Amino acid sequence: MPAEITTLLTFFGGTGDLAKRKLYPSTYNLFKKGFLQEHFAVVGTSRADLTKEEFHQVVRESIASFVEDEANAEEFISHFTYIKQDITDQSSYAAMKALNDELDAKYELQGNRIYYMSVAPRFFGTVAKFLKSEGLITENGQFNRLMIEKPFGSSYATAEDLQNELSQAFDEAQIFRIDHYLGKEMVQNIAAVRFGNPLFDAAWNKDYIQNVQVTLAEVLGVEERAGYYDTIGALRDMIQNHTMQIIGWLAMEKPSEFTDTAIRAAKNAAFNSLKIYDAAGVEENFVRGQYGESADGSQKKYLDELDVPADSQNDTFVAGKLQFAMPRWEGVPFYIRSGKRLAAKQTRVDIVFKQGLNIFGGDVKLGNPVLSILIDPKGKIEFKLNAKDVTSEFLTRMINLQWQVSEEDQRVTPEPYERMIHDAMDGNGSNFADWNGVAIAWKFVDAIQEAWDAKHEDFPNYVSGSMGPDAADELLARDGNAWVFKG
Repeated sequence: MPAEITTLLTFFGGTGDLAKRKLYPSTYNLFKKGFLQEHFAVVGTSRADLTKEEFHQVVRESIASFVEDEANAEEFISHFTYIKQDITDQSSYAAMKALNDELDAKYELQGNRIYYMSVAPRFFGTVAKFLKSEGLITENGQFNRLMIEKPFGSSYATAEDLQNELSQAFDEAQIFRIDHYLGKEMVQNIAAVRFGNPLFDAAWNKDYIQNVQVTLAEVLGVEERAGYYDTIGALRDMIQNHTMQIIGWLAMEKPSEFTDTAIRAAKNAAFNSLKIYDAAGVEENFVRGQYGESADGSQKKYLDELDVPADSQNDTFVAGKLQFAMPRWEGVPFYIRSGKRLAAKQTRVDIVFKQGLNIFGGDVKLGNPVLSILIDPKGKIEFKLNAKDVTSEFLTRMINLQWQVSEEDQRVTPEPYERMIHDAMDGNGSNFADWNGVAIAWKFVDAIQEAWDAKHEDFPNYVSGSMGPDAADELLARDGNAWVFKG
């Protein structure tokens, strides 16, 4: 049985879709596994007018598909309490404080509290301020922590404003910024593969790696999200957060030890060396795209989607080259791309190693060994390397060594939100974004967006069902490289 975690967990936005789909099932899984036992309580809060019993039914329905023992589920639900609250009303926090103190005494929670903000980002600062001013941050507890959903700002300026608001109430070590990609099992495998194998650990540098590629490809279009998506685009929706956080694991120095402080320090050493482009650098190193119709006409172009302005310059595809001014990565390009309506759904990392010295002569051709970590939709690790062809002559061919996550492994693998809630309870910030990394990512993205805003693009420029604009392929071709994943 794992060590019990003692805490009060409060979900702001407790009747929302995220709470019902992800947060309550994840918390229940922690209960089933023994991380939560007797000394915990959960408070849900929103503006909905619900009784405690009605709220229990909301939780009961949200965890229904995870229940194997009804008595066990009812014991879990009994630890839940609901409070109706207008989070913008300072006076409403008095009732929450009274409830928290009551639950603290009932369940012997020792003043340990986690506040999870599953609300619109514009309320983050307001809630944090009132938690502090109205005495909901305890002085006697081992921990008080704040969990925040993305997006963390919409630009560097707005992110900095939010950071300043939060820092009035919470220290940096108390703030857990969620990027659920960091909770994915195969993203966490990057560290295991890289640092757990001397073969890759020793070769993870400019001497052996030709380029690094990160792909986050989606087959869906904007669907019903066009009203929101047209204000944000692929660059800010997928690159600033998910992609950059994956890049952090790939580009970081080897940490002195595998602790959250050492890991963040190693990541920040890389982030701080990231080259931020001027307008000319953006033109040379980044490509934006917007999807058109599919080749058979069955899928409409972005400009014809509901709620999309007819003259929209919004990007639904981004590809680019990152450069790090650090000895480990001198001259090594990091290529990234993300887009909608692409040929296949795939999130993956491809590490392209340099070709070896060809001592075989004649007609022997050597390829680039490639280590691939496939994150979604199927977890897999592949290693393509040179081997002898089955001919009478001495020729070579590329072979593929691979491992795939089994169905049994999938059944026991924690969901990202389960892992993130557990890590926050445990005080482990390894898989959360810190302010420095968020700030650098926004400065990098802001420079690209500013350059794009100053220039009109002829959209659409790629066919739905392709892998994006031709310019994305040309970006790599100029360096003598090519995308590993073709769709």
